[in-house]
Amino acid sequence: MKPTRVIQMGLGPIGQRTVAYVVEREGVELVGAIDIDPDKAGKDVGVLSGVDALGVEVSSDADSVLRQDADVVILTTGSQCAAVASQIEQCIAAGKSVVSTCEELASPFDAAPELAARIDRLAQAAGVVVLGTGVNPGFLMDALPVFLTSVCRRVDAVKVERHQDAAIRRLPFQQKIGAGLSPEEFEDKRRQGMIRHVGFAESIHLIARAMGWPLGDVEDTVEPVIAEQPVSSRFIDVAAGKCAGLRQVGTGTRDGERVITLELEAYLGHPAPRDTVTVSGDPAIRSNIAGGVDGDVATCSMVLNALRAAQSAAPGLRTMADIPLSHWYSE
Repeated sequence: MKPTRVIQMGLGPIGQRTVAYVVEREGVELVGAIDIDPDKAGKDVGVLSGVDALGVEVSSDADSVLRQDADVVILTTGSQCAAVASQIEQCIAAGKSVVSTCEELASPFDAAPELAARIDRLAQAAGVVVLGTGVNPGFLMDALPVFLTSVCRRVDAVKVERHQDAAIRRLPFQQKIGAGLSPEEFEDKRRQGMIRHVGFAESIHLIARAMGWPLGDVEDTVEPVIAEQPVSSRFIDVAAGKCAGLRQVGTGTRDGERVITLELEAYLGHPAPRDTVTVSGDPAIRSNIAGGVDGDVATCSMVLNALRAAQSAAPGLRTMADIPLSHWYSE
């Protein structure tokens, strides 16, 4: 098969790591790189990403780069659909499919129906695919539990628990879970919507759509995890009494009964990281990944592993439940 030609749009920590992983793949060829940061423009994207020079310069002129011959744009610029919608539409207008780490793009049909319908309509008209993916949302708390139900004759409820030692994650992740803040600062930022893991509602709706469950209430609560003793990462030192991270719980109900529960514990120094899926039904399923999955490695890997599957999907705005099974491949 000929290599998948990609353009990387967004060169923060996830974008740079994705570039480094592209270099390892014989079946993926990087042909362009876009970032609005003037300090990155003109630099070789390989050198910027900590690997050998690739002969591809970072450009802030997205239209010019998007005119190149490419199959897919890897979009790693933001978490909210509204913030990245214009970039997605720009890629679609250039005839490029989009695979993005935007959390709200994982399943936006319920939270942002008008925007989702517009992107879907434009993508279908252009004959391209738009897909939101990543480790969470995109796999551990939605696509994986959906796939595990393949062996069930009946499913009554789904629960996913993701417990992480956030000390190994990148700085922006540690900041968005409130590590290092006082309880008062945490609460203030929580009320502003700045402290939370984005994508819980999208994961809940993705599961519900796959199960055929019309949902009633969908709730999402966030509370701090207070450090009982000093804890630190290479980015942040947390004193005892300060916030080490958060506990977030999302739920979806059907006919007044809770059928979907997502629980995230992400804080510096978590003693027992794990990713656990429990399916109540016949048969009951319990899947546990001891130690948990490295979120940053997995996010970038999910993007690359989904490229072929996304290109095989029908044009439009798609979720991980819509595309062929994604997986690692060597070429």
